[in-house]
Amino acid sequence: MVGLGTAATQLDTSVNIAFPAITRGFDLSIGDIQWVVISYVLTYASLLLALGRIGDTVGHALVFRIGLVCSAVALLLVGWSPNYGAMLAFRCLQGVGAALVLSCGAALVTSLYGEERRSRALGIYTMMLSLGLMLGPLLGGALTAAWGWPAVFWFRIPIALAALLLLQGMPASPVRQAGDRFDILGGIALVLGLVTMLLALNRIRELSAVWFGLLSAMAFAAFIYRESRAPRPIIAIGLLRQPGFALLNLVSVLANLAAFSIWLLVPYFLARVPGYTLAEGGAILATAAAGAVLAAPVGGRLAGRYISAERLAIAGAAAIGAGLLWIGAWTEQTPTLLRIAGLAVLGAGVGLFQLAYSDIVTAALPPGDRGVAGSLVLLTRTLGTVTAASTVLMVFEILNTNQGFIEAFQRTFQLAALLAFTAAALLAASPRMR
Repeated sequence: MVGLGTAATQLDTSVNIAFPAITRGFDLSIGDIQWVVISYVLTYASLLLALGRIGDTVGHALVFRIGLVCSAVALLLVGWSPNYGAMLAFRCLQGVGAALVLSCGAALVTSLYGEERRSRALGIYTMMLSLGLMLGPLLGGALTAAWGWPAVFWFRIPIALAALLLLQGMPASPVRQAGDRFDILGGIALVLGLVTMLLALNRIRELSAVWFGLLSAMAFAAFIYRESRAPRPIIAIGLLRQPGFALLNLVSVLANLAAFSIWLLVPYFLARVPGYTLAEGGAILATAAAGAVLAAPVGGRLAGRYISAERLAIAGAAAIGAGLLWIGAWTEQTPTLLRIAGLAVLGAGVGLFQLAYSDIVTAALPPGDRGVAGSLVLLTRTLGTVTAASTVLMVFEILNTNQGFIEAFQRTFQLAALLAFTAAALLAASPRMR
């Protein structure tokens, strides 16, 4: 039931397939369509940690239920949007719903199982997230062709409502402790810092990125000052000062930055290959998410019993690098099975790394901070993907200016593989491994 609710948010990958139809429907330029993504991602990413703390304070189940209701209403309104401005406003509302759901999803899952089964529960949860990513592109094309672009939003309403009904048997939230209040001023500073940081990353090739970066730095400085003095901080600042923990979160950003490159460039490569239809190209690309779906629950069974979560994270980052290196060797003559195998290896690495990283962060924070732990995992992943959207495309465009498409494609993925291997090496050298 928790996995069903979170999968409804991950199915937003179906929207990408509907971009051409949305562009035609509102008479937009191709450049305008990016705000369909930005308005949604900025909203939910900036709210994750704050809502995770609110979930720890008032109850994860309550926040999760409100998120499902908010998501269902927003999905209805986005599909109904009379103009592009209204659509962006409703996408922001959808981002609020996604943040409410995702900030407490992992905390709910781990609360249903004992600590000895935490890794297995997180493995299944990671699998459900990856399943949503995999099914989104496959369903999006068929739904758009049959009922138009609003269908990629409306088909998720029954999923959210079904998850809401299935949550009726969820145990009641624990009684709130006296004095356990949410730090509103700290939350405002955190949200402002994250919004401006994500905008700076998105505008990395423009002068405005400098101003967004400065505003972000000031907001984070205010957040750190506030939280270092708050009796119940959103996240313990002392934890972030620990070299091993800080490095772990940096590695997560790097690994996700490298892995997300396939969603940016592989579709263009597949479109150049003779004989592939759009549906076949989408199915091939979906094998990356399928690899994560298969690997995450396996990793959940292995972590803690046969291999430490830290070593599993290293193996996952190394597998991401191996998959990227494999993809970087593609040519137009590469057999389809070898393309699928490379994507599957990368996907398996993502599944193992995300599961292990989630387990490490969850174990590092107190049980009362599980909402913050789950939110931190998703936040670092989002930072990686937003950074990739700017840097990977910039690197490819620079290489493509002086080289042909295939050579630029190969060099870009070789650099992404190097980044993933660097992430694995940094984690291996971390104080946590000593």
